[in-house]
Amino acid sequence: MKQPFELIREEGLAIRGDVFINTAELNRKPVVIVCHGFKGFKDWGMFPRIGKYLADQGFAAITFNFSGNGIGEDLENFTELEKFGRNTYQQELSDLDFLIQMLKAGKLPGSELMNTNRIGLIGHSKGGGDSILYAVSYPENIRAVVTWNGIAHVDVFGVKVRRQVEETGIGYILNGRTGQKMPIEKIVIDDIDVNARQYDLLSCVAEMEQPLLIVQGTDDFPRLVKGAESLKQHARNGRLCWIKGGSHTFNTVHPYKGDTEPLLQALDTTAAFLRDVL
Repeated sequence: MKQPFELIREEGLAIRGDVFINTAELNRKPVVIVCHGFKGFKDWGMFPRIGKYLADQGFAAITFNFSGNGIGEDLENFTELEKFGRNTYQQELSDLDFLIQMLKAGKLPGSELMNTNRIGLIGHSKGGGDSILYAVSYPENIRAVVTWNGIAHVDVFGVKVRRQVEETGIGYILNGRTGQKMPIEKIVIDDIDVNARQYDLLSCVAEMEQPLLIVQGTDDFPRLVKGAESLKQHARNGRLCWIKGGSHTFNTVHPYKGDTEPLLQALDTTAAFLRDVL
């Protein structure tokens, strides 16, 4: 069911992931790639559960770590903070494209059972932004996008971090779970400023032809709840599904302690949508 993989880019950056697929059924399955968010990783809490659920529903699900997310060979801890500090949207979009090209080239476990003409993206939080940006840039690769408590604006770093970067060249964000100070270098801020027009998510969803499902918890951060409404208002082909009582992680925690009602609602809604559009 779960098969790990590691892809090494020319720059020496590693993309580590897992394929969740039912190998007992030999039909070629639509593919769903799951993108984690800021300070997220493929083995955080709910993500393995998402992969297994989608595989049980007849999809080939791929979870992975962006090469600069700060998680290295130790898949549970942030041991590569220097990479985290330089991780731009441009790099994440390049990671995602590299992963998809490797998928199409048959380089992932179970590739022979995947229909690479039917690929969808699920992005949580900041990963929702990545998913929208990629889909609008590479419409030939992606048939549908689902955001889970996704961002509506790419600047997730805040005024305090910007000020620190301007004054010292580096800012810090506290990881509340681990207590680590996560660095943000100037290259990250410059990336979102230089590419402000390209990274305008509201303009992107207005342009994006693929169907978009916005899954949003009502108890998430207020800026994301408001952002979900803005995404729906601007989306060319989108629908918004509210998950009542759902927090930013749909009431799940790390380490995973079992399913929650908001998570199951998000999973059921997402699977039904993807069955219709992939």
